[in-house]
Amino acid sequence: MIALIQRVTECNVTVGAELIDSIRGGMLVLLGVKDGDTETDAAYLAAKTVNLRIFQDENEKMNLSLLDTAQDMMIVSQFTLHADTRHGNRPSFTEAADPKIAEELYEYFTQEVKNLIGHDKVHNGVFGAMMKVKLVNDGPVTITLRSKNDY
Repeated sequence: MIALIQRVTECNVTVGAELIDSIRGGMLVLLGVKDGDTETDAAYLAAKTVNLRIFQDENEKMNLSLLDTAQDMMIVSQFTLHADTRHGNRPSFTEAADPKIAEELYEYFTQEVKNLIGHDKVHNGVFGAMMKVKLVNDGPVTITLRSKNDY
């Protein structure tokens, strides 16, 4: 399982012309579920993500986590994070989990994050939809986390 994390000052997700959700400050998590990932991977990654110290403290050092800052998280499914580009120019997505399993683990990850930071702090895109994700990366800060299963 991969989480591509971006510290953002704002982020919104639309499907077609409909605004699905938005946040003002916090982190955007693009979540890719790999074949073989489990609830253990999702729980590990959720805890690691909310505790990741990427927000600035009073000395302008990245020393605070999402838990410390009480900011929001936007979670968007992103199977293309598991693209295999080793052969040719067209990415292969054979390592991505079956959509049914991926959605279950995406929902599990989301619930784990809600349990850690609060339901009102967690926002989502629409699993499997063609989404437009608009963000302002703060820093810029972009970090990739992988579950234990993905090393």
